[in-house]
Amino acid sequence: MKNELDLNFGYVFEENLLDEIKKVGVQKNFSINSTIIEIGDFITSMPLLLNGAIKILREDENGEELVLYYLEKGDTCAMTLSCCMGQTKSKIRAVAETEVALLMVPKEKMTSWLSNYKSWQSFILQSYHNRVNELLEAVDTIAFLKMDKRIFKYLKDKAMVTHNDTLSVTHKEISEDLHTSRVVVSRLLKKLENENKIQLFRNSIKVLEL
Repeated sequence: MKNELDLNFGYVFEENLLDEIKKVGVQKNFSINSTIIEIGDFITSMPLLLNGAIKILREDENGEELVLYYLEKGDTCAMTLSCCMGQTKSKIRAVAETEVALLMVPKEKMTSWLSNYKSWQSFILQSYHNRVNELLEAVDTIAFLKMDKRIFKYLKDKAMVTHNDTLSVTHKEISEDLHTSRVVVSRLLKKLENENKIQLFRNSIKVLEL
């Protein structure tokens, strides 16, 4: 019979490691739109995402935000790992995109687990690899994609992580996440609707092409 955490993480860990995770891990639940990690926080625990989706954002000197990437079930955040290892303050904000269940693992365990468990080494390295690829994709999106394509990618990404093609998101929220104006977002959403890529409703947007 499989250990329950094996199923929740979606990643195969050694039984001894699973036993340790169960012993020291503390589950925390967050409601939608809750701030899980704030910029400037000291990170004392590494979060493992059991359920839901998390939005990772950066903030400029004027307080305006930009979405970097999303975390899904089974993920952890490379930025958080760096803060845990280096004992530095968080440079990102993590916000619950949906209802979220996290397992918080004390950062003191990270080094010993890296030495003792090959599955943990693989998990951490794969997590870094995934997050670096997502950061590169975010940079490419900002640098090379026109705003209408950025908006459509944003909507598709949100639909995929929430497993729902109908999104409860406002034009204002999109403009804040993509660091642009609400007027531009509204105009380009209408353009995307005319191209049959999305369908606009009063309080939601349906993504037609995934």
